[in-house]
Amino acid sequence: MKTERGCRLRGSHVLALVILTILTGCGSAEQEARAPAPVVKVMTVVPTSLELTEDLSARVAPVRMAEIRPQVSGIVRRRLFEQGAEVRAGQPLFEIDPSPFVAEAETAAASLRRAEAVLARTSTHARRLESLVEASLISRQAYEDAMSERQQADADVAQARATLSRRRLDLKFATVDSPIAGRIDQALVTEGALVSASDGTPMARIQQIDQVYVDVRRPAASLDALHDAMAGQRSSEGGLPVSILRSDGSPYGLTGRILFSGITVDAGTGDLLLRVLVDNPEQRLLPGMFVRARVPLASYAEALLVPQQAVVRIDGKPHVWIVGPDARVHLVAVELGELSDGGYRVGSGLGAGQKIVVAGMERLAEGVQVDPLAQQAPLPGSASKSAR
Repeated sequence: MKTERGCRLRGSHVLALVILTILTGCGSAEQEARAPAPVVKVMTVVPTSLELTEDLSARVAPVRMAEIRPQVSGIVRRRLFEQGAEVRAGQPLFEIDPSPFVAEAETAAASLRRAEAVLARTSTHARRLESLVEASLISRQAYEDAMSERQQADADVAQARATLSRRRLDLKFATVDSPIAGRIDQALVTEGALVSASDGTPMARIQQIDQVYVDVRRPAASLDALHDAMAGQRSSEGGLPVSILRSDGSPYGLTGRILFSGITVDAGTGDLLLRVLVDNPEQRLLPGMFVRARVPLASYAEALLVPQQAVVRIDGKPHVWIVGPDARVHLVAVELGELSDGGYRVGSGLGAGQKIVVAGMERLAEGVQVDPLAQQAPLPGSASKSAR
């Protein structure tokens, strides 16, 4: 009887242990099944227009500049312009005392009249001897001497005329005119100053600034990208359009076009020159100013952009997590292009319409099912970007 009762008790204990084990296992399986999926933020990759530009320091230079210098020596008697004003081509600017040049012109005129009188006398004498030599009344030598004197007198007249022309030209140069139209700077000489054609300092400077050059220095290594941009995007005037900015980055509202790139690389800096022609009707750009030029680098009609934080680098190679239709994530390798405003342009590895993980990727593993939340803020600045 005791043995039978003991067996029953042991059987009851075993049954209880089996039931407890089953219940415990079911609880663990149910708890594991109820573990929440990692919450991640995702965004859908969509094609967008992308224009890449580069902001470079530049200096303004005038389209034309003329240094006003005297062509004759003398005392400056009057200044004939307002400093800082607009002047036209041919406008008188300075007057050098013309008295010495007037006297020299009168002396040259008198010398010309004397030479002409001598020419008239020798010509008359030569004509008279011509009839006598034909009648053999004088020697041939006397006639040839008379003809030589007439020719000498003719040469003296030509020389006197040239001297008079030069003296009249000096008199004209006593009034110093503007060779070009533009804005004249301050006068560098005053009334009463002695000036000479050999002076190292000009009397004034004129600069044409209704159009200006904006000279940009750019690394020679970027020349290939510039040529590609110039081939693919040109303004109606035929040059690559460039926006002009203030030093703080705010726009002037002025747009120029690249005329050419330099053919010489600076040995010290490795830079070459880009010359940009800018219309400057209000003359807000002045020679010598430092500005910034926004130069186009590339333009993409349908670029795929991903945020910088979505890129995971494995062994130095870029990857992104994509979310499949079954809400499971997969790591794919991508080829990245330019970095612009916190986002990369994807060259290959992604397709339009795919969803990528942009936040919450710390607990991800290949094939894990996730709880995707749509990214609220779009990728900033997708219309026009400045490359860095």
